[in-house]
Amino acid sequence: MTTSTTTFSYSQLRDFTTAIFERMGFSVSDAHLASEVLLSADLRGVDSHGVARLSGYLRLWEVGRINPKAEIKIVHQTPSTARIDAQAGLGLVVAPKAMQIAMEKAEQVGTGWVSIYNSNHYGIAGYHAMLALPKDMIGISMTNASPLVAPTHSQERMLGTNPIAIAIPAAEEPPFVADFATAAAANGKLEILQRKNLPTPEGWVQGKSGETSTNAHALKEGGALLPLGSDTLRSSHKGYCLGAMVDILSAVLSGAGYGPWAPPFVSFLPLPADPVGEGLGHFLGAMRVDAFRPAQEFKSHMDNWIRRFRAATPITESEPVLIPGDIEREIEKIRQKQGIPLLESVWKDLEEVGKKMQVKF
Repeated sequence: MTTSTTTFSYSQLRDFTTAIFERMGFSVSDAHLASEVLLSADLRGVDSHGVARLSGYLRLWEVGRINPKAEIKIVHQTPSTARIDAQAGLGLVVAPKAMQIAMEKAEQVGTGWVSIYNSNHYGIAGYHAMLALPKDMIGISMTNASPLVAPTHSQERMLGTNPIAIAIPAAEEPPFVADFATAAAANGKLEILQRKNLPTPEGWVQGKSGETSTNAHALKEGGALLPLGSDTLRSSHKGYCLGAMVDILSAVLSGAGYGPWAPPFVSFLPLPADPVGEGLGHFLGAMRVDAFRPAQEFKSHMDNWIRRFRAATPITESEPVLIPGDIEREIEKIRQKQGIPLLESVWKDLEEVGKKMQVKF
Protein backbone atom coordinates (compact mmCIF):
# COMPACT_ATOMS: atom_id res chain seq x y z
CA MET A 1 0.00 0.00 0.00
CA THR A 2 1.36 3.41 -0.95
CA THR A 3 2.15 5.94 1.77
CA SER A 4 3.13 8.80 -0.54
CA THR A 5 1.78 12.26 0.18
CA THR A 6 0.80 15.27 -1.92
CA THR A 7 0.71 18.79 -0.51
CA PHE A 8 -2.31 21.05 -0.96
CA SER A 9 -2.69 24.67 0.06
CA TYR A 10 -5.09 25.59 2.84
CA SER A 11 -7.15 27.68 0.40
CA GLN A 12 -7.50 24.75 -2.03
CA LEU A 13 -8.83 22.46 0.65
CA ARG A 14 -10.99 25.18 2.22
CA ASP A 15 -12.70 26.03 -1.06
CA PHE A 16 -13.30 22.37 -1.86
CA THR A 17 -14.68 21.37 1.54
CA THR A 18 -16.84 24.50 1.70
CA ALA A 19 -18.32 23.65 -1.71
CA ILE A 20 -19.06 20.08 -0.57
CA PHE A 21 -20.85 21.29 2.55
CA GLU A 22 -22.86 23.75 0.44
CA ARG A 23 -23.87 20.89 -1.90
CA MET A 24 -25.05 19.01 1.19
CA GLY A 25 -27.45 21.88 1.84
CA PHE A 26 -25.60 23.96 4.44
CA SER A 27 -25.88 27.73 4.28
CA VAL A 28 -22.84 29.59 2.98
CA SER A 29 -21.89 30.72 6.48
CA ASP A 30 -22.34 27.27 8.03
CA ALA A 31 -20.39 25.64 5.18
CA HIS A 32 -17.52 28.08 5.79
CA LEU A 33 -17.61 27.38 9.53
CA ALA A 34 -17.65 23.60 9.06
CA SER A 35 -14.73 23.84 6.64
CA GLU A 36 -12.74 26.05 9.03
CA VAL A 37 -13.23 23.67 11.97
CA LEU A 38 -12.37 20.63 9.85
CA LEU A 39 -9.21 22.16 8.39
CA SER A 40 -8.06 23.49 11.75
CA ALA A 41 -7.27 19.86 12.55
CA ASP A 42 -5.10 19.45 9.44
CA LEU A 43 -3.30 22.73 10.11
CA ARG A 44 -2.47 21.65 13.67
CA GLY A 45 -1.24 18.22 12.55
CA VAL A 46 -4.25 16.32 13.86
CA ASP A 47 -4.71 14.65 10.48
CA SER A 48 -7.08 12.02 11.89
CA HIS A 49 -9.78 14.68 12.40
CA GLY A 50 -9.31 16.80 9.27
CA VAL A 51 -10.38 16.41 5.65
CA ALA A 52 -9.86 12.65 5.95
CA ARG A 53 -13.20 12.71 7.79
CA LEU A 54 -15.12 14.52 5.03
CA SER A 55 -16.35 11.37 3.32
CA GLY A 56 -17.60 10.08 6.67
CA TYR A 57 -19.72 13.19 7.20
CA LEU A 58 -21.02 12.88 3.65
CA ARG A 59 -22.11 9.28 4.24
CA LEU A 60 -23.92 10.27 7.46
CA TRP A 61 -25.71 13.00 5.51
CA GLU A 62 -26.65 10.54 2.77
CA VAL A 63 -28.40 8.24 5.27
CA GLY A 64 -30.22 11.18 6.87
CA ARG A 65 -28.28 11.38 10.13
CA ILE A 66 -27.02 14.95 9.60
CA ASN A 67 -29.50 17.80 9.19
CA PRO A 68 -27.83 20.69 7.29
CA LYS A 69 -30.76 23.01 8.08
CA ALA A 70 -30.64 22.43 11.84
CA GLU A 71 -31.07 25.43 14.14
CA ILE A 72 -29.76 24.81 17.64
CA LYS A 73 -32.46 25.28 20.26
CA ILE A 74 -32.04 26.13 23.96
CA VAL A 75 -34.49 23.86 25.77
CA HIS A 76 -33.53 24.90 29.31
CA GLN A 77 -31.27 27.54 30.80
CA THR A 78 -30.18 29.49 33.86
CA PRO A 79 -27.99 32.61 33.90
CA SER A 80 -24.84 30.42 33.72
CA THR A 81 -26.04 27.21 32.04
CA ALA A 82 -27.95 25.99 28.99
CA ARG A 83 -29.11 22.68 27.60
CA ILE A 84 -29.22 22.64 23.80
CA ASP A 85 -31.00 20.44 21.26
CA ALA A 86 -28.72 20.37 18.21
CA GLN A 87 -31.56 18.92 16.08
CA ALA A 88 -29.23 16.42 14.36
CA GLY A 89 -26.95 19.21 13.19
CA LEU A 90 -23.32 18.75 12.22
CA GLY A 91 -21.10 18.99 15.29
CA LEU A 92 -18.58 21.08 13.35
CA VAL A 93 -21.25 23.80 13.19
CA VAL A 94 -23.17 23.09 16.40
CA ALA A 95 -20.25 23.23 18.84
CA PRO A 96 -18.85 26.67 17.87
CA LYS A 97 -22.35 28.16 18.08
CA ALA A 98 -22.91 26.53 21.46
CA MET A 99 -19.56 27.84 22.66
CA GLN A 100 -20.70 31.35 21.73
CA ILE A 101 -23.66 30.86 24.07
CA ALA A 102 -21.34 29.69 26.85
CA MET A 103 -19.14 32.77 26.37
CA GLU A 104 -22.14 35.12 26.35
CA LYS A 105 -23.23 33.68 29.68
CA ALA A 106 -19.69 33.98 31.03
CA GLU A 107 -19.62 37.64 30.02
CA GLN A 108 -22.77 38.20 32.07
CA VAL A 109 -22.14 36.11 35.20
CA GLY A 110 -18.50 34.99 35.10
CA THR A 111 -18.86 31.44 33.79
CA GLY A 112 -20.98 29.72 31.17
CA TRP A 113 -21.68 25.99 30.75
CA VAL A 114 -23.55 24.34 27.90
CA SER A 115 -24.57 20.72 27.40
CA ILE A 116 -25.66 19.63 23.93
CA TYR A 117 -27.57 16.57 22.75
CA ASN A 118 -28.79 15.28 19.37
CA SER A 119 -25.53 16.30 17.67
CA ASN A 120 -22.85 14.61 15.56
CA HIS A 121 -19.04 14.38 15.53
CA TYR A 122 -17.60 17.85 16.24
CA GLY A 123 -14.04 17.62 14.95
CA ILE A 124 -11.10 18.46 17.20
CA ALA A 125 -12.03 19.42 20.75
CA GLY A 126 -9.31 22.07 20.91
CA TYR A 127 -10.89 24.31 18.27
CA HIS A 128 -13.96 24.94 20.41
CA ALA A 129 -11.99 25.51 23.62
CA MET A 130 -9.68 27.99 21.88
CA LEU A 131 -12.62 30.20 20.89
CA ALA A 132 -12.56 31.55 24.45
CA LEU A 133 -8.95 32.79 24.30
CA PRO A 134 -9.48 36.17 22.56
CA LYS A 135 -11.99 37.09 25.28
CA ASP A 136 -9.53 36.41 28.13
CA MET A 137 -11.54 33.34 29.05
CA ILE A 138 -10.53 29.77 29.80
CA GLY A 139 -12.27 27.42 27.38
CA ILE A 140 -13.24 23.81 28.08
CA SER A 141 -14.53 21.35 25.49
CA MET A 142 -15.40 17.67 25.56
CA THR A 143 -17.58 15.21 23.67
CA ASN A 144 -18.61 11.60 23.80
CA ALA A 145 -18.15 9.45 20.72
CA SER A 146 -18.80 6.07 19.10
CA PRO A 147 -18.28 3.22 21.61
CA LEU A 148 -14.88 1.82 20.62
CA VAL A 149 -13.06 1.72 23.98
CA ALA A 150 -13.18 -1.20 26.41
CA PRO A 151 -13.20 -0.21 30.09
CA THR A 152 -10.50 -1.80 32.25
CA HIS A 153 -11.13 -5.59 32.49
CA SER A 154 -13.86 -5.48 29.80
CA GLN A 155 -14.12 -7.28 26.47
CA GLU A 156 -17.01 -5.02 25.47
CA ARG A 157 -16.66 -1.63 23.81
CA MET A 158 -18.51 0.79 26.08
CA LEU A 159 -16.97 4.26 25.70
CA GLY A 160 -15.79 6.57 22.95
CA THR A 161 -12.33 8.05 22.68
CA ASN A 162 -14.03 10.97 24.51
CA PRO A 163 -11.56 13.86 24.21
CA ILE A 164 -10.98 16.70 26.66
CA ALA A 165 -9.57 20.10 25.69
CA ILE A 166 -8.73 23.14 27.79
CA ALA A 167 -7.35 26.43 26.47
CA ILE A 168 -5.83 28.98 28.86
CA PRO A 169 -4.68 32.46 27.78
CA ALA A 170 -1.28 33.97 28.55
CA ALA A 171 0.13 37.47 28.02
CA GLU A 172 3.32 37.39 25.94
CA GLU A 173 3.60 33.60 25.68
CA PRO A 174 1.35 31.50 23.44
CA PRO A 175 -1.68 30.00 25.19
CA PHE A 176 -1.68 26.70 27.02
CA VAL A 177 -3.79 24.30 24.90
CA ALA A 178 -4.24 20.70 26.06
CA ASP A 179 -6.31 18.52 23.71
CA PHE A 180 -6.24 14.76 24.18
CA ALA A 181 -8.31 11.61 23.86
CA THR A 182 -9.05 9.65 27.01
CA ALA A 183 -8.25 6.47 25.09
CA ALA A 184 -4.68 5.28 24.50
CA ALA A 185 -5.11 6.57 20.93
CA ALA A 186 -7.84 8.18 18.85
CA ASN A 187 -9.57 5.96 16.29
CA GLY A 188 -8.41 8.31 13.54
CA LYS A 189 -4.81 7.34 14.33
CA LEU A 190 -5.74 3.71 13.70
CA GLU A 191 -7.21 4.75 10.36
CA ILE A 192 -3.92 6.47 9.44
CA LEU A 193 -1.98 3.30 10.30
CA GLN A 194 -4.43 1.25 8.23
CA ARG A 195 -3.80 3.51 5.22
CA LYS A 196 -0.04 3.09 5.73
CA ASN A 197 -0.39 -0.68 6.30
CA LEU A 198 1.41 -0.43 9.65
CA PRO A 199 0.82 -2.11 13.04
CA THR A 200 -0.17 -0.14 16.12
CA PRO A 201 2.21 0.45 19.02
CA GLU A 202 1.67 -1.92 21.93
CA GLY A 203 -1.02 -0.77 24.31
CA TRP A 204 -3.37 0.85 21.80
CA VAL A 205 -5.79 -2.00 21.08
CA GLN A 206 -6.92 -5.39 22.29
CA GLY A 207 -8.28 -8.35 20.33
CA LYS A 208 -11.84 -9.69 20.39
CA SER A 209 -11.30 -11.67 23.60
CA GLY A 210 -9.28 -8.96 25.31
CA GLU A 211 -5.89 -10.31 24.27
CA THR A 212 -2.95 -7.98 23.56
CA SER A 213 -2.78 -6.92 19.91
CA THR A 214 -0.96 -4.57 17.54
CA ASN A 215 -3.40 -5.10 14.68
CA ALA A 216 -4.51 -1.73 13.26
CA HIS A 217 -7.66 -3.51 11.99
CA ALA A 218 -8.54 -4.90 15.44
CA LEU A 219 -11.75 -2.90 15.73
CA LYS A 220 -13.07 -4.30 12.46
CA GLU A 221 -12.41 -7.80 13.83
CA GLY A 222 -14.31 -7.31 17.08
CA GLY A 223 -11.50 -5.86 19.19
CA ALA A 224 -11.41 -2.56 21.07
CA LEU A 225 -9.33 0.51 21.77
CA LEU A 226 -7.80 0.65 25.24
CA PRO A 227 -8.23 3.45 27.79
CA LEU A 228 -5.41 5.92 28.41
CA GLY A 229 -2.83 3.96 30.39
CA SER A 230 -3.43 0.79 28.30
CA ASP A 231 -3.47 -1.79 31.14
CA THR A 232 -3.84 -2.07 34.89
CA LEU A 233 -0.08 -2.00 35.44
CA ARG A 234 0.03 1.43 33.74
CA SER A 235 -3.14 2.68 35.45
CA SER A 236 -5.70 2.20 32.68
CA HIS A 237 -8.37 2.76 35.34
CA LYS A 238 -7.45 6.47 35.20
CA GLY A 239 -8.13 6.66 31.47
CA TYR A 240 -11.34 4.71 32.04
CA CYS A 241 -12.41 7.23 34.70
CA LEU A 242 -11.61 10.20 32.46
CA GLY A 243 -13.54 8.70 29.54
CA ALA A 244 -16.47 7.93 31.81
CA MET A 245 -16.50 11.49 33.18
CA VAL A 246 -16.64 12.90 29.63
CA ASP A 247 -19.44 10.49 28.72
CA ILE A 248 -21.52 11.51 31.73
CA LEU A 249 -21.00 15.27 31.37
CA SER A 250 -21.48 15.22 27.58
CA ALA A 251 -24.32 12.74 27.25
CA VAL A 252 -26.01 11.69 30.50
CA LEU A 253 -26.26 15.35 31.56
CA SER A 254 -27.53 16.54 28.18
CA GLY A 255 -29.80 13.69 27.10
CA ALA A 256 -27.60 12.28 24.33
CA GLY A 257 -26.90 8.62 23.71
CA TYR A 258 -24.28 7.48 26.23
CA GLY A 259 -21.95 4.52 26.72
CA PRO A 260 -22.72 1.69 24.27
CA TRP A 261 -25.82 3.59 23.10
CA ALA A 262 -23.80 6.43 21.54
CA PRO A 263 -24.47 6.40 17.78
CA PRO A 264 -21.59 5.16 15.59
CA PHE A 265 -19.73 7.59 13.35
CA VAL A 266 -19.72 5.16 10.44
CA SER A 267 -22.93 5.16 8.45
CA PHE A 268 -22.97 1.43 7.69
CA LEU A 269 -23.48 0.46 11.34
CA PRO A 270 -27.08 0.62 12.58
CA LEU A 271 -28.16 3.00 15.31
CA PRO A 272 -28.76 1.36 18.72
CA ALA A 273 -31.99 -0.63 18.71
CA ASP A 274 -32.79 0.47 22.29
CA PRO A 275 -31.65 4.12 22.41
CA VAL A 276 -31.44 5.93 25.74
CA GLY A 277 -30.91 9.42 24.30
CA GLU A 278 -30.55 11.37 21.06
CA GLY A 279 -27.37 11.65 19.02
CA LEU A 280 -23.96 12.51 20.41
CA GLY A 281 -23.43 14.94 23.26
CA HIS A 282 -20.94 17.74 23.94
CA PHE A 283 -20.08 19.72 27.06
CA LEU A 284 -18.58 23.19 26.67
CA GLY A 285 -17.53 25.78 29.19
CA ALA A 286 -16.11 29.30 29.34
CA MET A 287 -14.70 30.98 32.45
CA ARG A 288 -13.86 34.66 32.55
CA VAL A 289 -10.41 34.99 34.07
CA ASP A 290 -11.34 38.26 35.73
CA ALA A 291 -14.13 36.46 37.56
CA PHE A 292 -11.30 35.11 39.72
CA ARG A 293 -8.48 37.66 39.55
CA PRO A 294 -7.44 40.55 37.26
CA ALA A 295 -6.89 39.10 33.78
CA GLN A 296 -3.54 40.80 33.13
CA GLU A 297 -2.23 39.69 36.50
CA PHE A 298 -3.24 36.10 35.80
CA LYS A 299 -1.81 36.13 32.29
CA SER A 300 1.55 37.47 33.48
CA HIS A 301 1.71 34.58 35.93
CA MET A 302 0.80 32.19 33.11
CA ASP A 303 3.79 33.58 31.21
CA ASN A 304 5.93 32.87 34.26
CA TRP A 305 4.48 29.35 34.59
CA ILE A 306 5.11 28.58 30.91
CA ARG A 307 8.66 29.94 30.93
CA ARG A 308 9.62 28.05 34.05
CA PHE A 309 8.30 24.75 32.74
CA ARG A 310 10.06 25.27 29.41
CA ALA A 311 13.27 25.91 31.36
CA ALA A 312 13.00 22.58 33.22
CA THR A 313 16.19 20.54 32.85
CA PRO A 314 15.54 18.03 30.04
CA ILE A 315 16.56 14.39 30.25
CA THR A 316 18.30 14.82 26.90
CA GLU A 317 19.19 18.13 25.21
CA SER A 318 17.56 17.01 21.97
CA GLU A 319 14.15 16.79 23.65
CA PRO A 320 13.34 19.99 25.56
CA VAL A 321 10.35 20.21 27.89
CA LEU A 322 7.30 21.41 25.96
CA ILE A 323 4.05 23.11 26.91
CA PRO A 324 0.72 21.61 25.76
CA GLY A 325 -0.02 23.16 22.37
CA ASP A 326 3.62 23.77 21.36
CA ILE A 327 3.83 20.95 18.81
CA GLU A 328 0.51 21.79 17.14
CA ARG A 329 1.40 25.50 16.97
CA GLU A 330 4.71 24.80 15.23
CA ILE A 331 3.05 22.45 12.75
CA GLU A 332 0.44 25.11 12.02
CA LYS A 333 3.13 27.69 11.23
CA ILE A 334 4.76 25.29 8.78
CA ARG A 335 1.54 24.18 7.09
CA GLN A 336 0.24 27.72 6.72
CA LYS A 337 3.32 28.44 4.61
CA GLN A 338 4.08 25.11 2.95
CA GLY A 339 0.63 23.53 2.64
CA ILE A 340 -1.09 20.48 4.08
CA PRO A 341 0.27 17.03 3.15
CA LEU A 342 -2.37 14.39 2.41
CA LEU A 343 -1.81 10.68 2.00
CA GLU A 344 -2.66 9.40 -1.47
CA SER A 345 -5.53 7.35 -0.05
CA VAL A 346 -7.00 10.54 1.49
CA TRP A 347 -6.81 12.79 -1.58
CA LYS A 348 -8.14 9.99 -3.78
CA ASP A 349 -11.04 9.67 -1.35
CA LEU A 350 -11.61 13.42 -1.70
CA GLU A 351 -11.57 13.02 -5.48
CA GLU A 352 -14.37 10.47 -5.18
CA VAL A 353 -16.32 12.80 -2.89
CA GLY A 354 -15.90 15.55 -5.50
CA LYS A 355 -17.15 13.32 -8.32
CA LYS A 356 -20.17 12.27 -6.29
CA MET A 357 -21.08 15.86 -5.41
CA GLN A 358 -19.99 17.33 -8.78
CA VAL A 359 -17.30 19.53 -7.24
CA LYS A 360 -13.87 19.45 -8.88
CA PHE A 361 -11.06 18.51 -6.50
